[in-house]
Amino acid sequence: MNADARGLLLEKETRQITGRAVSESPCSSVSVRVPGALSALRCCLAPLTVALLALLIAGCEQGTQPQPKIQNPKSKIQNVPQPITTSSGIQMALIPAGEFVMGDDKGDADEKPAHKVQVSAFYMDTLEVTQKAYESLMKQNPSKFKTPDKPVEQVDWYRAILYCNMRSLKEGLKPCYDASTLACNFEADGYRLPTEAEWEYACRAGTQTKYSFGDDPANLRTHAWFKTNSNRATHPVGQKTPNPWGLYDMHGNVAEWCNDAYSETYQGSEGKDPRGPSSGNKRVLRGGGWSSNDEGCRSAIRASENARFADACFGSDAYGFRCVRKATPQELKSPTQAR
Repeated sequence: MNADARGLLLEKETRQITGRAVSESPCSSVSVRVPGALSALRCCLAPLTVALLALLIAGCEQGTQPQPKIQNPKSKIQNVPQPITTSSGIQMALIPAGEFVMGDDKGDADEKPAHKVQVSAFYMDTLEVTQKAYESLMKQNPSKFKTPDKPVEQVDWYRAILYCNMRSLKEGLKPCYDASTLACNFEADGYRLPTEAEWEYACRAGTQTKYSFGDDPANLRTHAWFKTNSNRATHPVGQKTPNPWGLYDMHGNVAEWCNDAYSETYQGSEGKDPRGPSSGNKRVLRGGGWSSNDEGCRSAIRASENARFADACFGSDAYGFRCVRKATPQELKSPTQAR
């Protein structure tokens, strides 16, 4: 498929998913709502019919992420493997299997009850998806704060899962998201958004404190871009101190989409690898953003938003994402081997 044909196919897919063309301004057709944990602004959006094509572009070039040096502080799980670099040039960390207490009984209402969860091993991007990486596959950059090594933002949930599928095909992996139902096949070996449990487990990195570095918000400056130090903008990924498992910007820069539909309570979500409600219009956003206060950057903090809301008009310049994929038995035996 030549470049012109790929461009036409991407234009068709994008219009089906988002209801507008690649080059069309998000503000031109919709209004937005920003989640309460990030902003008090509330607007309305007419329902849109969403379809995702199974056949996505496999021949696009993939931009590489910056490769920061990993500096791991102490973690309850020792001997965490060094990150791998995928064939697309993206750095990923192997998140070891384990059990943790998810939520916070002293936190917001939707963080309760705190409960034990078991999580299987998986790989997670060490960095938020950058504008360079996103644009290389999607052929557009919706971000407000345009700089190649800053996180992509103003991305809704549907565009995030499309990116996951396209990145999977780029690397010859099976896409996780179904074209007609948008359901996630967790047995596929391709990329997807993390479940909410996976995200919090990875963020905590073996800790049970408010933040992965402890309870004192005075130390947040060294780990995150947030309201106090961001100068009201995103910043290049990987500049702050990572968490104990080598993940950067988990407490700030942009809030990150998760795969799960949102529920106002954790009741009944105990067990192994919980995946959230079976359906729902809202999707989970995790982690603080550049506009969040220190309480909004805690490991347990939750936000929710309609999957369609990532508009340039209000506040969604604090929405981004990172990808995960399952770890195969062979990779668990030799975790330094990239696919």
